[in-house]
Amino acid sequence: MASSLISSSHHVDFESVFGFDDAGMIKMFETLITTGLKNFLGCPAVFYEAALTEFFTNGSVRDGLVVSTVNGVTVEISEKVFAEAFELPIDGLKDLSDVPKNLVFDARSLFPMSKEQVSISCFKKEMKIEYRLLHDILAKTLFVKAGSFDAVTRERFMLMTAITFYVKVNWSNLLFGVLKAMVTPGSRQAKGFAIQIGVMLQKVPGLELGDSRPFPGSRILTEKTCIDLCTSMTKLAWKTLQPLHG
Repeated sequence: MASSLISSSHHVDFESVFGFDDAGMIKMFETLITTGLKNFLGCPAVFYEAALTEFFTNGSVRDGLVVSTVNGVTVEISEKVFAEAFELPIDGLKDLSDVPKNLVFDARSLFPMSKEQVSISCFKKEMKIEYRLLHDILAKTLFVKAGSFDAVTRERFMLMTAITFYVKVNWSNLLFGVLKAMVTPGSRQAKGFAIQIGVMLQKVPGLELGDSRPFPGSRILTEKTCIDLCTSMTKLAWKTLQPLHG
C-alpha cells in the first residue's frame, strides 16, 4: 500500500532547486517559501512504510482530531499540532472564492504559454512550464489527487493565483482538512502525505516506527530533476502544438 501513497507525490529539495538556471522556475519556488509551505514540502525525505500503512488502516476522525493506532500506540493529531510541526500559516483565506478577482484576471494572462488568456478551468499543457509544475505540486503533493493530472480545476487555479501573487492562505486549515479526508472511511480523497505523516508519528511518545525508507529520487525536485521535467514538458507541449502549426 505504501508505495501507492508516494507514486505521484513530490518532495522539494529547496537547497538544490535554486541552482536551476530558469528565472521563472526560481520565482515559483520562492513563492512556495513565502506562502509558508517550505517545511511541509521540504521535510525529511524518508517514510515508514509499515507504520504508514497501519496509520491509514486504523485512521479516523474523532471530535475534530485525526486518530489512529500504530504498533498498539494511540495517535492523535490536532490541527494545532499539525500546523506547528510544519510551521504552516494559520491566518489567511479558507474560502478560495475570496481570491481577489483582479488577481485571477491577471493570472489568466500570466500563466499561459501563448498570448491568449486561459480559462480558469483549463488544460495544464496550455500553461508555462513553471505553472505546470506548480499545478502538479498542488495536485499530487498537497491535495493528493488520484488519476489524470492533465486538467486544471478552478480550485487549483485559484490556489495557484493566491500563491503567485502572495495572497495569504490558511494552509493549516486547508491541509489538515485534506488529512482528515484521507482517514475518513468512504472518502474519495486519495491518501498521501507519506513523509509528513512520518514526521508527525516521530513525535508520538513511545511509538516505535521500525525501518525507514528513502523517498524515491525521481520524486524529489532537485536542480537535475527539474531540468529533466522541463525538458519532458517542453517536448510534450511541442508535440501538442505541432499539429496546430504544421
